Amino acid sequence: MNLLSANFKIALGDFKLNIDIETPVHGFTVLFGSSGSGKTSFLRCISGLERAPKGFLKINEEIWQDESRKIFIPPNKRNIGYVFQEMRLFPHLNVEGNLRYGLKRLAPEIDDSLFSQIVEIMGLVSFLSRYPRNLSGGEKQRVALARALLTRPRLLLMDEPLAALDMKRKQEILPYFQRMQSELNIPIFYVTHSLNEVLQLVDTMLLMDQGKVIAAGPVEEVLSHPHLGQHLGHKLVGTILDTTVIRQDEEFQLTVLKFNSHTLYVPRREVFPGDRLRIHIRAEDITLAVAPIENKTSVLNVLPAKVIKTIPSVDDKCKVSVKLDIGCSILATITRKSLSHLNIQSGQNIFAHIKAIRMAHELN
Repeated sequence: MNLLSANFKIALGDFKLNIDIETPVHGFTVLFGSSGSGKTSFLRCISGLERAPKGFLKINEEIWQDESRKIFIPPNKRNIGYVFQEMRLFPHLNVEGNLRYGLKRLAPEIDDSLFSQIVEIMGLVSFLSRYPRNLSGGEKQRVALARALLTRPRLLLMDEPLAALDMKRKQEILPYFQRMQSELNIPIFYVTHSLNEVLQLVDTMLLMDQGKVIAAGPVEEVLSHPHLGQHLGHKLVGTILDTTVIRQDEEFQLTVLKFNSHTLYVPRREVFPGDRLRIHIRAEDITLAVAPIENKTSVLNVLPAKVIKTIPSVDDKCKVSVKLDIGCSILATITRKSLSHLNIQSGQNIFAHIKAIRMAHELN
């Protein structure tokens, strides 16, 4: 497994970046946090565009920075691709010209088969003769990404690449990102504050606040941590489930999903049996009952569960989190009064009423 070890201490004006992390490098790793939390500064340190006076960076056994031994590999020697929010294309060159510009110097071994593969993956075959002025924002970003991929980077850094796009354009480009990572298998560090992008793309999350990584791990673990609500936003704390489409209920216009042995109903989506959908269930969208309420509730999704443990809130004395086992763990947030009234205990069998389920693209 590829590993990134980073230790950076740097003052940028009044802001201080203090990073000490070791994390797997595979798939999409997101740097997530509010504006000003240090995401872009961390990315710049990885790239070498920002040199921390006290810095150490190693990928696997290759050291890119070790100030204690006066080691610093400059950015142009790190074989990193960098995609910015701004689509920095040459206006006087068409798409093919933009893609081929600099390749003889940066990656002279590129052959036509790789060029054709990346152009096809990014959906640019019919765009090669067009100029940037005739491209949409999403199309320009695909060109910028393809240009970075053609250098055969060992690591790709993406700094809020979709921030300038509206939701429709974001939804158009995200499948290209997924296919690109799947087929080329390039590890990606991805900066965003969009949960929509996190749920559709990400494997690992580094949650940042005030210049530090305060939580790291698989995205489903970080988002279900009950004590991180003040950093994530309480509306984001919850459970991620990967489900499979079973069928369409045409009579009631519902899509039927399955995960483990459970069935879930959501308003109809334009999907097909066998499609996989990642869903998000907010902790505050789950209510609990100690006995079944058959045919006496409007909630369609009621799952039997077992209480794993209760977790007091660190910033809301009224609330408590309840971790449940439904074949996987999910998180519910209820009031302390409800906890006392229902006398909920660890190991107790209970029923989770799920009031709302969101698909990834509905989260922002």
